[in-house]
Amino acid sequence: MKKSPKLSIIILNYNTKELLANCLNSIKKFESEIFLEVIVSDNASSDGSADMVKKDFPWAKLLEGQNEGFSKGNNRARLYTHGEMVLFLNPDTILNKDVLKRTSEYLNNHKDIGALSCKLTLPTGKIDKDARRRFPTPWIAFSKLILGNGYKYWYEDIDPNKIQEVDAIQGAFFLTWKSILDKVNWFSEEYFFNGEDLDICWKIRREGWKIVYYPDVFIYHIKGASTGKSKFWKPKIAPSHKVKVKMSAVDAMEIFYRKNLWGNYPFFINWFVILGIRIFKLFRWFKFKFFSK
Repeated sequence: MKKSPKLSIIILNYNTKELLANCLNSIKKFESEIFLEVIVSDNASSDGSADMVKKDFPWAKLLEGQNEGFSKGNNRARLYTHGEMVLFLNPDTILNKDVLKRTSEYLNNHKDIGALSCKLTLPTGKIDKDARRRFPTPWIAFSKLILGNGYKYWYEDIDPNKIQEVDAIQGAFFLTWKSILDKVNWFSEEYFFNGEDLDICWKIRREGWKIVYYPDVFIYHIKGASTGKSKFWKPKIAPSHKVKVKMSAVDAMEIFYRKNLWGNYPFFINWFVILGIRIFKLFRWFKFKFFSK
């Protein structure tokens, strides 16, 4: 009988062929750290990504489908996942030594943890602040979007080199148990892009598990490669996709708030939040319409 892997790594790809190859090579380099399988879910890339995986990485299972966003693209792998643990990993990341070993051991040794992420380092050497976030309650969202102060949202009041419980971690490196994913029904598919990692963290915490940021190991993260927002890699993304992603990020704010926070606040606060989101969406649309290159 074939032994099941301990870890399933799911990589959602959209037109990041070269970066995906680097990511897969880094996994291959450290595959001895844990018995694993790799699943590449491709969202109808037009850059030859799928053919590259078939030719150069036949040990990775390739799933092909339409570009229906982050949630549906990752959930596509659900029926093909055999590991006890599941790692959602962005194609614009590169693993380092001991990342797989130490994060999986930490998760395995702390049964109260439902999901964890490691430190994510940008090409500039700075830490990717999105690796740890607080939920966007009205005041935190107002401070970040209107006042331009994300200090609380990004946990900048807590040492980034300290292991800590947080509200939410980023989907770029998201390690959890398959049993937990099945219990919370994986990613919520009403989100196209953005918000889905916050939402799944909300669901996991609601079931009583902790979300942990574990900075004792780190990976490299190019960031924004699949969305056309990267400052460090020239994306092969159609302008229409960039706009769709940007606008869906604002839609995600409203979806998350209505779904998870609406019942916690009085009507006038809810009205103010939704109005703010709608104004922000209009401002973003206006910016793209008249000022984008």
